[in-house]
Amino acid sequence: MVFAHDTEVALTEAAALVNTAGHDGEGLPDLAALDEFIQAYGWTGKRDHTTAELQSVHDLRPRLRRIWEADEDEVVEIVNRLLRESNALPQLVRHGEWSYHLHATPSDAPLASRMAVEAAMAFVDVVRVGELSRLGICEYPDCANVVIDLSKNRSKRFCDAGCGNRAAVTAYRARKAAARR
Repeated sequence: MVFAHDTEVALTEAAALVNTAGHDGEGLPDLAALDEFIQAYGWTGKRDHTTAELQSVHDLRPRLRRIWEADEDEVVEIVNRLLRESNALPQLVRHGEWSYHLHATPSDAPLASRMAVEAAMAFVDVVRVGELSRLGICEYPDCANVVIDLSKNRSKRFCDAGCGNRAAVTAYRARKAAARR
């Protein structure tokens, strides 16, 4: 494990959230899709179930995506701004199946604020241990999804949208075609 478990979960959630604004179309087109995303990633706390809530989540995505594109100083600016805007106050909490871990917003804070702070707290750890190189962009042609590499050997090159499988199939077909010639 590269980071604490809750940090790894938050980084994975942040990447998944950013990638819902993917080049294939809108991954969170409506409240039902947001509900599915929230359930899939185990988000807890208050929900408004409004289009304003959905829009605030949409508005968060480009701010988080910028972290994958920025240098360390800009990442720190973004993270500090997200924490400051949400009045983050780190606290140890325990809920559900989770043992004690950090939350920095109350459970009744707006969803987008909780998402922003959760991601920002995870990126604090990434910056503190000098691991920004674990943030990348998918290497598959025509894919611009973000990648968080949590592997021990720093080998993750593709996003979680199936690009690794597509690359393997493409390489396999190229080898077969070359062998036939």
